[in-house]
Amino acid sequence: MPKAPVIRTAAVAALLLAGAGLLWALPGAAPPGGAADCRGRRIASWSPDSRHTAEFARYGDDNTRVDDWTGGDGTHSVRLPDGRTLWLFSDTFLDRVHPPPNPQGERHRWRTADAGGTPLLRHNSAVVMSRSGRPVRTLTGGTAAAPGPFFPDPPGGGRRWPVGASVESRTPGAHEKVVRVLLWNRAPGTGPWIFGLPHGTEVATLSLPGLHLEGITETVGRTSADPGRRVLYGTAAVRADGWTYVFGGDDPPSSPASSAYAARVPQGRLADRRSWRFWDGARWQRQAGRARPVLRAGGRRGVGSAFSVVRDGPAWLLFTMDTGGGGAAGLRALTTYWSCSPHGPWRGPDGRLTPPRPPAPDPRYVAAYNPQVHPEFTANGELLLSYDINWLGPPGVPPDARLNGDVELYRPRFLRVRTGPAGR
Repeated sequence: MPKAPVIRTAAVAALLLAGAGLLWALPGAAPPGGAADCRGRRIASWSPDSRHTAEFARYGDDNTRVDDWTGGDGTHSVRLPDGRTLWLFSDTFLDRVHPPPNPQGERHRWRTADAGGTPLLRHNSAVVMSRSGRPVRTLTGGTAAAPGPFFPDPPGGGRRWPVGASVESRTPGAHEKVVRVLLWNRAPGTGPWIFGLPHGTEVATLSLPGLHLEGITETVGRTSADPGRRVLYGTAAVRADGWTYVFGGDDPPSSPASSAYAARVPQGRLADRRSWRFWDGARWQRQAGRARPVLRAGGRRGVGSAFSVVRDGPAWLLFTMDTGGGGAAGLRALTTYWSCSPHGPWRGPDGRLTPPRPPAPDPRYVAAYNPQVHPEFTANGELLLSYDINWLGPPGVPPDARLNGDVELYRPRFLRVRTGPAGR
């Protein structure tokens, strides 16, 4: 069953600090100790990026093979040394796409594994994009007759969802490069954990140029006995000053928002759990269980369980969903926070972007979520930002029929985003 996204949405305003702290709390002002040229950033303008949206639609509609990608969510990317791009997806449909059954009255294309079968849903996949920007190959596990997830499900059940990735030396200082892919390991669960209990963070190693899965290593285990307080790292991985900063969040089932956390690893050591350090509110230290939020959920602040972080000049910029109501109504717009360092303080939310959603007879149930920036595709000063599309129908109504009956509902869409000074 494709996941109805468990998204923790951000809020729309922050309290300004009083007294001596007021000046640096204002948008656009650098905090004490921050870089003198660091100023707040936010979304200034945006426009649809039809090229990338159309390329994934074209690839998904291609029925050359039945074991390749026709839809998915998660939508992370990493540029490979030879110019190709590896796109990583969480839950993925592997099947065929068919024309509308009644072209006169129904315009939606639909998916099945064959003319009368059930669509193949696997917990993850990867898609290789050529240097020219065309998706050309789907990576899965299993066999051609029975394809499975590219990153195999954990022993005992559950699932692995790929998130951020980075190309780094196989060992520090080595010439040979590999791809390190951060994975969320979720154990079987029920109730609020229908899509799995947060278990831990892993790192997979892929060979280059062949992209063969060499192995998976746990880097951050269970950070709390309470599943709602466990932190899964990897929704964003940003290189800066010799480090890879890895961001993550908790997943409280009773809260509309998550808190954001930060870890850092020396570049070249993502797969070495001994090299990970976690921000505890005052310093970077070894104990994952002592980590404290760099952006705490509460009141009208917080992040979605999937968010993105990029460098924007000397500033750090975080993209996340913005709250707008319960259910699908809270999954329609996104906003940003900014900081002068990865561990904060983070200011915002600031600005609001409502991305286009595909037309549907029941638009209130169409959700946009998981904003991800793909900095390797920056052009003319504009960032490429993807977001995922899903359908969250009324309680008790399974999404399968709607997702299977309209291929546009489970594919990424893309925007071009230009940033500018915060508070203007």
